[in-house]
Amino acid sequence: MQTALALLYPPQCVSCGDPVESDFGLCGACWRATPFIEGVVCDLCGAPLPGEDDGSNAHCDDCLTLDRPWKRGRSALLYRENARRMVLALKHGDRTDLARPAAGWMARAVKPILTDQPIIVPIPTHWTRLFRRRYNQAAELGKALSGRLGMDYAPEALIRPRATQTHDGLSVDERFSNMDAAIRPHPKRGRVLASRNVLLVDDVMTSGATFTAAALACQKAGAASITVLSLARVAKET
Repeated sequence: MQTALALLYPPQCVSCGDPVESDFGLCGACWRATPFIEGVVCDLCGAPLPGEDDGSNAHCDDCLTLDRPWKRGRSALLYRENARRMVLALKHGDRTDLARPAAGWMARAVKPILTDQPIIVPIPTHWTRLFRRRYNQAAELGKALSGRLGMDYAPEALIRPRATQTHDGLSVDERFSNMDAAIRPHPKRGRVLASRNVLLVDDVMTSGATFTAAALACQKAGAASITVLSLARVAKET
């Protein structure tokens, strides 16, 4: 049966649709066009940094300037080129199938800093946005990541009771102001975070304002520690 299905529906690149050897993979051209984050990275947000790894925990300029209410962070891709196209397809193009390969890339990025079994929590979206899109891309990533890592998953632990303004065109200060108290623990389901190590998941990190609001909500729910993980990171050229 599997052979017959493979003949009828041969594996295709998740980005461009060209033939590939296995399901949910990238062809050679798309792989080369996808900026995976490698080497030295900021220990708080995962942004790539210049230099060689000397074993110390380095931090980018943003994380040296801004107060990060989480312990460590990683990101799988730089938000540019083919990575940007795939993130936008996942977010706006109904390409929820991209969550499966993305979870693999995210797992590879975060595994080296996971020293325990955290509970995976996606960044929540407001109900009006969920109604328009029909799904929360962060929740899709969190679900796929939970299956890959074998970790607990709490998709409703946090809520977003206030509809926030889109961050396009906003300054860093405006983004943080926009997200102030915009995310809270669920009145009942948020209790699952008490005394737990939390892995917060989202599709993109830019300023970190959304992650900050979510991390503060986790702290309010009594989380023991918080690690953040994004599929892609908006970062300066190095």
